[in-house]
Amino acid sequence: MSIRFRLSVMMLLEYMVWGAWYPDFSAYLGSVLKLSDGQVGAIYALLPIGCMVAPFFAGQMADRYFPTEKLLAALHLLGAIPLFIMASATNYDGVWLWMLLWALVYGPTLALTNSICFHHMPEAEGEFGLVRVWGTIGWIAVGLLLGIGLREGAPLLLGKFGGFDGMWLATGLSVILGLFCLLLPHTPPAGKSDSPLAFLAALKMLKRPEFAVFLGIAFVVATELMFYFVLTGPFLYAAGIAPGSAPAWMAIAQAAEILTMIGLPWMLKRWGIRGTMMIGILAWPVRYAIFALGGPLWLILASLALHGLCYVCFFTASYIYVDQAAEPEIRASAQGLITFVLLGAGLVVGSWFAGFVSDACTIVNASGMKTVDYTKIFLVPLGLTVFCAALFVVFFRPRKAVA
Repeated sequence: MSIRFRLSVMMLLEYMVWGAWYPDFSAYLGSVLKLSDGQVGAIYALLPIGCMVAPFFAGQMADRYFPTEKLLAALHLLGAIPLFIMASATNYDGVWLWMLLWALVYGPTLALTNSICFHHMPEAEGEFGLVRVWGTIGWIAVGLLLGIGLREGAPLLLGKFGGFDGMWLATGLSVILGLFCLLLPHTPPAGKSDSPLAFLAALKMLKRPEFAVFLGIAFVVATELMFYFVLTGPFLYAAGIAPGSAPAWMAIAQAAEILTMIGLPWMLKRWGIRGTMMIGILAWPVRYAIFALGGPLWLILASLALHGLCYVCFFTASYIYVDQAAEPEIRASAQGLITFVLLGAGLVVGSWFAGFVSDACTIVNASGMKTVDYTKIFLVPLGLTVFCAALFVVFFRPRKAVA
């Protein structure tokens, strides 16, 4: 098997494990386990917390002590245990505890899968997007498998186990991925630095002004991503789409993400890392400006396609930039650092912030009816992303890539 093929399968399975439970587990927790919205939110906050806590230590092990492919295999095989237990858990405490343990072993793999790709793809600008796109395809594929393929046969396949189908599927996929990681190309730890603490060396990258500016902008932009994830569905219903059709319309964003990922090598070659990221960060305020306008409906739905530019040209390009900026002996830890910012701290703060702004812009009348002012809501991420775009254009000047 070619290296690129193996890395593509790794990305496919990596995001299938996550996507198998993430979209529908909240509904299961509320309707079957009768958990409150606050309890569901607390459970969903654990993965971003795992992305904050664990990547530094996993990056340290990959940079200094263990081959990355074996570390990935161990983490995914261990991760199958809490997934298996959560599939049939019946109370909040059980789900919360095992979700926390899963988050601590899965969170680091999001950074390690990036670092192993960059290690074996010297021309990352031309190749990484074509490998990473399989993660998005995997997320869509597992949703279709659960929503269409297994739904009819669930009593014969997963339904006989009881509990939550998506979590059973995630368990099996985690085992398969753990075993498959043993077939990944050998990636030994660099271990060349005088310092034994790779994650501290990664933090020292903040001494570079351009990297500090980039990381600060990345954090703010990541917080604004939650306005899209949390509020787009309710906003689309308020704008006039048919009840229950939000997932289908939001598939426009996923399709755009795939197409943009395929086109990423061309954009990086033509515009470079700074130009590509600039296009990505400028797309954010355009999308939120259209949302703030509140119509027409066709324009709102068309603007969902901007998610491809927003996510790929900034987030995915950020992983490439961090790999270029880091010394070889700390690259796994550097990927942990950007994962901490984008998928950890950014999403945790963004979830709270989006909820706070939404509550502040919601009026409840005497009869209990809610009126949500989405124009005011989306003016907040619009203003913040315009500010970030201005800072990026003026202050971000990346250095030449480290060999």
